[in-house]
Formats: sequence, structure tokens, C-alpha cells
Amino acid sequence: MQVLNFPAYDFRFKNSENKVYIFDVVRKKFVVLQPEEWVRQHIVHYIISEKKYPLSLVNVEKQLKVNGLVKRYDVVIFNSDGTIKVLIECKAPEINITQTVFDQIARYNMQLKAEYLMVSNGLSHFYCEMDFQEEKYSFLVDIPEFSR
Repeated sequence: MQVLNFPAYDFRFKNSENKVYIFDVVRKKFVVLQPEEWVRQHIVHYIISEKKYPLSLVNVEKQLKVNGLVKRYDVVIFNSDGTIKVLIECKAPEINITQTVFDQIARYNMQLKAEYLMVSNGLSHFYCEMDFQEEKYSFLVDIPEFSR
């Protein structure tokens, strides 16, 4: 797999039925290693190892309804009260981060109300802080570290 713009992590892999699988520490199971999954696993390790978020506050690939349609989010980091701290959208490395990608995460966030957004294709990362009163977002250098 392609080297991404993250620190190196010690992933667990297995081969089965001519497919490579990577262990997801959040879902506690091996999942098929696709380019987007490669990015997602790096992000999960980044937020746990570098940003110090507890594994118990991280959720991966769950369904949500947006305007009556069932969608899936990639990664969510919760606050301890159950509200959403960070909504993360993962794209494969060959997918450029465009306005359309931001529009997708913004639509999801209308319902989820995350404080921060992160969009990454593993090579480029974009971070924003939401201002719901002003209905805008501000770009940041990174997402904040975990704090109680």
C-alpha cells in the first residue's frame, strides 16, 4: 500500500481467500484492505496515538440518516457526554479533496453537529472548527488533542 502522510504505525494484517485484511482496533475485527480503509486505519491510529483520544470514544463506519437517506460516516470521535467532537471523512489517496467532498461532510454534520471536521485522503488533511451560530467554519492546522 501507498505510504501516507501520517506517522508509521504497527498494523496487523492477514491474508485470506486471496485478499489482504487489516485489523481494525475500533471494530475489533479484520476488514478488507482497500485504499480508503488504509487511510481510515491511519487516521484511527493517529487520533488514538498522537491526539490521545480514548479508544472508547472512537466509532467507525456507522449508518446515519440524512434527509431520509441512509449514509455512512467514516470515523466519529465522541465527547464523554455522547455529543460528537470530531466527524472525519476518509477518501482513498487517489481522490482529490474538493468542494464536493466538503459539501458531503457538511451535509452529514447538519444532523450530527460535530464541533470539528476532518477530511483526508491520507496525503492531504483538512481540519475545521464549526461555528453553528454564524453558520460557518474556520480552517485549523490540526484537530485538538483530547482533554477531559
